Amino acid sequence: MPEADEESNRTLDRRIWALAGPAVLTLAAEPLYLLADTAVVGRISTDALGGLAVATTLLLFATGMFIFLTFGTAATVARLLGAGDPREAAEQSVQGLWLGVACGLVGVGVLGAFGGPLVQMFGASDAVVDDALLYLRVSLVGLPAVCVAMAGTGALRGHLDTRTPLVVTVAASLGNLVLELVLVFGLGWGLAGSAAGTVVAQWGAATVYVVIVVRRARVEHVARRPDPGRIRRLAVVGRDLFVRTVALRGAFTAATFLAARRGAAGLAAYQIAFQWWSFLAYVLDALEASAQSLVGRALGARDRVLARRTAGRILGWSLGLGTLLGVATVVLRGPITTLFTDQADIVRLVGASLVWVGLMQPLSGLAFALDGILVGAGDQRFLAGAMVGSLVVLLGLAWAVTASDTALWGLWSALTVFMASRVLTLGWRYLTPRWERTGVPAA
Repeated sequence: MPEADEESNRTLDRRIWALAGPAVLTLAAEPLYLLADTAVVGRISTDALGGLAVATTLLLFATGMFIFLTFGTAATVARLLGAGDPREAAEQSVQGLWLGVACGLVGVGVLGAFGGPLVQMFGASDAVVDDALLYLRVSLVGLPAVCVAMAGTGALRGHLDTRTPLVVTVAASLGNLVLELVLVFGLGWGLAGSAAGTVVAQWGAATVYVVIVVRRARVEHVARRPDPGRIRRLAVVGRDLFVRTVALRGAFTAATFLAARRGAAGLAAYQIAFQWWSFLAYVLDALEASAQSLVGRALGARDRVLARRTAGRILGWSLGLGTLLGVATVVLRGPITTLFTDQADIVRLVGASLVWVGLMQPLSGLAFALDGILVGAGDQRFLAGAMVGSLVVLLGLAWAVTASDTALWGLWSALTVFMASRVLTLGWRYLTPRWERTGVPAA
């Protein structure tokens, strides 16, 4: 019997990594848009790097709010396929793209109207504000494309296809890097060239996803036009994920707000360290993506035992990967820092910040895995409430950090406690059977 269990675990691990393996590279490549921007802009000026930090915080907040386009579509499609309904899965994939278009246009309208006041709220210098507004306004052209690509990624994940997003994302990231070098240094466009290169890459990726999803729709003989009823149902699925993500992005926006009050050097150092944290988060998200699809499919097929076993294996792998990434970050913090800046005052601050980033990685691995398990289980309402609670914890710590006027270490310690609170609340939910709801939940 133990040998049979071991063989079963190996089979399950192969299924997990068959999805997570390509997704590791896909998700690690996605933040290369911003890592490339950070590396290139870091050679322009400190003010430009500070402007990039403020603008990308707002852009990440906007796209992060719509992450339900990926998470919700993946979980919905996976459950439908687990329940034996591929035609409806194809329908939901198409409507996810239309919902992505709508979300992108809403984001453009909001940031276009309120981008100026939002940038001013960070309290940065006039030069940083000007650079942030320039980068933001150019980048808004690509926001609808990002939303469409997120929905397309979710549709493919739900079909247990993580290889195609790998190809698309790597090609787009390489194209982005080449365009940035040409536009920024070759044509002398500066910060605007960095943003423009990213926009072109984003629209290229979105076009590929549309072609793939529409091709699947033709195979299942489903319509490609908008279906208001199905779009509303997808929006309902994403409603609580929207609240959860707004709270998460609110936490990171508050952190950037605090970093901006530590001068241009402090803000630039935080930008570099946080982008590295984001890069590692996307690597860990590969296992979260596996959890969404595999747990969702198991519960759609009414197999609670498989869902629980899959979740347990993913948690173990996530903790191990997070520990490995954390150790690597601490050991290699010197070379990592020199990738982005050669300014002595910033180098010292980045090196210290990366120690905190490394220490956070095991917590991040557990938090992301638990998040994926509960998304796959359709437990979005609990996720929303838990994230709001963790945001309250961070805001309380942010007040203490501001009152005591600590250096950057105070900000990073607050973020570490924030991640720990996520592990505690989501871990408590995981230990109960309340998330193990089977079948396809009604909207």
